Formats: sequence, structure tokens, C-alpha cells
Amino acid sequence: MSRLSQLLRSLALITAVLAAGCGLLPEEIDETIDWSAQRIHAEARAAMDGGGYERAITLLEKLESRYPYGRFAQQAQLEIAYAYYKSNEPELALAAADRFIRLHPNHPYVDYAFYLKGLVTFNENLGLLGWISNQDLSERDPKGAQQSYDTFRELITRFPESRYTPDAIQRMRYLVNALAAHEVHVARYYHRRGAYVAAVNRSKEAIKNYPDTPAVEEALYIMARSYEAMGMDDLAHDAERVLDQNFPDSVYYRGGPDADQPWWQLW
Repeated sequence: MSRLSQLLRSLALITAVLAAGCGLLPEEIDETIDWSAQRIHAEARAAMDGGGYERAITLLEKLESRYPYGRFAQQAQLEIAYAYYKSNEPELALAAADRFIRLHPNHPYVDYAFYLKGLVTFNENLGLLGWISNQDLSERDPKGAQQSYDTFRELITRFPESRYTPDAIQRMRYLVNALAAHEVHVARYYHRRGAYVAAVNRSKEAIKNYPDTPAVEEALYIMARSYEAMGMDDLAHDAERVLDQNFPDSVYYRGGPDADQPWWQLW
């Protein structure tokens, strides 16, 4: 027998032994195999209560696949979104919430799905601690803030009587202030670098889109100083007059108590 034949025979024998050996290994035991939908759901809820969100997700996914048409399946879909949210998996949480909204647009708890979507982007991009402590978030990317605001707005529009609407309204107030502050932050950036036209345009955007926010005060001031830097004195005086009329005690007002202080030191 040639060496090649011996080698092939040995390989075939090894393969057969390994295949036989695999059959001797114990199979993974699924503890939920005989569980009812109610029990799986109860175990998943217990896992979430204890902070075991990964186990909860596994159980809820089994529940949905094993009992797809029961009431527990719908509840599992929504709770999966919440579990992903608590597991710091924002993209998966948003996908799960969107899926629930798409499949069950008239579900009694669909308002919570919208609220959860708003929370995911709110906490991911702004941070709950920043909201509570009034942290300056103007330098953050406004994309998440805008997405969260739009979701909360849809919630309060579609479900004005929802139990989540009051909290959504409070968060929207915070978000709109953060968005306005971001616009002014950009305007300030342009002004400091001598891009006065861009500074004026961003200031106008802040005033137009967020007229009732505190950021309007600085937006008017940046606009006045940018016009002044470009030699457009009439427009600068117009902006100053509006600033004085709306914010008579403004620290930015040049005719006020800080008139002797260089304006750039006010920032």
C-alpha cells in the first residue's frame, strides 16, 4: 500500500472516530423546553427586575418565537426594546421599538414605545445627568437631540392623554433649549474666527427656530457685533435695539452696567 493510500485511510479513520465521538457529547439542555408562555414571561420579568437583561432578552426572544400569536408575544416585543435600552444597546432598542410600533400601531401600550424611543436618544446623546444638573450641552452633536425632540413631539401629538406626555413635554423644553444653545455655540465659533456672515446666519437661525429660548439673548448680541465688525452699523444698531427691548438687563447690552467691560470678556 502506498504512503498516499495509507495517509488517506488514516484520515478517513480519524474522521469516523471524531464523528462518532461527537455523538457521545451531551447536548445543550434547554431549561425552558417544557415551560408555558406565562412561565417564560415571569422568568424574564424576574431577570429584568434583578438587572439580568441579557437573560431576559434571551427568554423573551424564545417566548416570541415559541408562542408568536399569544398576548405574551406582543408584550415580549415591547419588553425586549426596554431590555436593550437598559443594556446600553441603543440601536437595538430603537429597532425593537420601531418594530413594535410597525406591527402594533393600535396597541394600548404603543405610546410607551414612542416614549422609549425618545428616552433612548435623549439619554444616549444628551445624558440624563446633564439634564438634571443643567449641564451646558451646546457643544454636543444636535442630531440625537433633534431625533429625541421629534419623537416626543409625535408622542404628545398622537397621545395627548398618555401618562408619558407630561414627562415628554418637560424633556422637550430642555431639548429645545439645548438645540438653541448649539446654534449659538456655532455662531460664537464663527464670530471668533472672523466669519461674520456665517455668525449672523447662525444667529438668525437660532432666533427664528427657537424664539422663546434663553439662547436668543446671546444670538442677538453676536448678530450686533458681527454686523458692527462688517461695518454695517445700521443693522448692528437694529440688533442692539431688539436686544435692549427684550433683555433690558442683559449682560451683553453695551449700554448696560457692563458697558466698560470689553464685550469679548463676557463670553
